[in-house]
Amino acid sequence: MHIWPEGSSKAQFSIVKNIIMEYEKQHPNVEIETEILNSDQYRDKLKVLATANELPDIGMTWSDGFIKPYVKGGMLEPLDDVVTNDPALKDAFIPGVKESYAVDGKTFGLPLELNTSYIFYNKEIFKKYNLEVPKTFNEYKNVVKTLAKNGVIPATVGAKDGWPASFWFMYLADRIGGPTILTDVIHGKAKMDDPALLKAAQEVQNLVDIGGFVKEASTLPYEDSVDYFMYEKAAMFLTGLWQLPAFTTSPDVPHEFKEKVGYFKFPLYEGGKGTDINSYVGGPGVGLFVAKDSKVKKEAKDFVGFFLKEWGKKSVTDAGVIPATKVDTSKLKLSPMYMDILKDLNEASNVTTYFDTQASPVVSDLHHELITALFGKQVTPYEFVKRQADALVEKQKE
Repeated sequence: MHIWPEGSSKAQFSIVKNIIMEYEKQHPNVEIETEILNSDQYRDKLKVLATANELPDIGMTWSDGFIKPYVKGGMLEPLDDVVTNDPALKDAFIPGVKESYAVDGKTFGLPLELNTSYIFYNKEIFKKYNLEVPKTFNEYKNVVKTLAKNGVIPATVGAKDGWPASFWFMYLADRIGGPTILTDVIHGKAKMDDPALLKAAQEVQNLVDIGGFVKEASTLPYEDSVDYFMYEKAAMFLTGLWQLPAFTTSPDVPHEFKEKVGYFKFPLYEGGKGTDINSYVGGPGVGLFVAKDSKVKKEAKDFVGFFLKEWGKKSVTDAGVIPATKVDTSKLKLSPMYMDILKDLNEASNVTTYFDTQASPVVSDLHHELITALFGKQVTPYEFVKRQADALVEKQKE
């Protein structure tokens, strides 16, 4: 089961299809069936399948808090031997990425992607209104006001799904409270109603108030929100690097549009503790798991190893995504934006794993629900942090 439908993730869909065809060609006795859902449908279905103990032989998982309940429920197979038994995989992963899938010293998922997030912007729209790339949050708000005043949607966001809108809160948390604050909350070293996090929630709602986002963002799913940027109705889009193929390699996107897309790092907050613009919100994207009860465990693990190696080669050139494995770019012809982002990642001072990925599924679901409500102004910033703080206290008691 995977999360790359042909309609919304054509490049990734094609790579998976090609890898499967190659594997089946080399292993005539193996037939691989796929089930493909978008990520929100996938998460829901995985919960249902886990309850019935009917996980697919191979599926996709996120790291940290997402994978833990599946491991604790004895549903996933350790995959350390897939790496240790294959010299090509032994030192292949970017440091720290594979470790996010470990529970009690064993690895239960093998990562495919590394996803930091940036604000992508339309250079032509910026030029039309004489706008500079903002370095501080005050400068960013001035950009928003100019665009809104001229009838341009400043930024698109699919707040209905919660997680795309959380990027805004997470970056403001980093810039106001410092790069460790959200991880500290997960580990009980800080509280979710810390003044810095309350301030971050207030700033999110301030952006809503000054017309910083597409109207009715809280009712807009992620996939629909993408169109506002792609069809040049919104000037900016804060999202993860899985969206990079659309701006660099995708044959379905006109070259003229790709030429208009630039990106910038989330601006610094005046007086905030997060003083390094090279601190990112991101972390591992999806990884592969093998079900503990799979009747074809040996073949499944063999295919996962094969997939990882092929994905590492093909994902860069065919999809323009950043893989979780190291890439030798010296012989590759890559777009300037892709090269710039690879350079950024080499200079990153910190990558805070997405809060909702670090959190337990219960806290993560609540976070998504409350982010949607924050954008829709159904909760105050105080209620937003307080309800999550209470849920985390309950979780720590368990």
